[in-house]
Amino acid sequence: MGYNQDPSVQPDALSGKVTLPASLDDVEMVQAVRTPAAIDYIATPGASLSAYLRGMKQKKILGDVCPVTGQVFVPPRGVSPVSGQRTTEMVEVSDQGYVESFNVTRLPIKSRPDLKPPYVSAWVVPDGSNVGSIALVAGIEPEEVRIGMRVGAVWKPDDELEESAANILHWEPTGEPDVVLDDLRIIGKPGDNQ
Repeated sequence: MGYNQDPSVQPDALSGKVTLPASLDDVEMVQAVRTPAAIDYIATPGASLSAYLRGMKQKKILGDVCPVTGQVFVPPRGVSPVSGQRTTEMVEVSDQGYVESFNVTRLPIKSRPDLKPPYVSAWVVPDGSNVGSIALVAGIEPEEVRIGMRVGAVWKPDDELEESAANILHWEPTGEPDVVLDDLRIIGKPGDNQ
């Protein structure tokens, strides 16, 4: 018997009446089973991401340039997400930028005991880039974080740098005037943040 995609049809083994042994008459029925699952994997970065990670070890943030629109994407992907074209040019962008959006997390995350709530996850766009990435914003009360706020990267000490995006510990306010984002339709357009 092959696999039947109709969920209303039970396999033959489940179609009959199930009878439990008398020794289980006074035993509480199982209501749920929790089975932890994990997947261990090794990822091999492509050429663009490898260059990005090597740059991070030198405190450089690199991005891909879309060959059609000229937009710069951080981190680099090797292919423009806008045009679908392979990228061949990579540029260094600033470790200063602005908060495009953010979220205040008030619950602990089991896998990150180092993050004490409340903390701020933000979409940070580095100067010279049209699109940024998710980052931790610290050095400010969560209630004071705002869209357009200027931030700068806080790097690990030089002797701890490795080929990792974790070299940026967090981003914190620079004290510069906010970027005015009064028309959200312009976000990510060529030249917005050049």
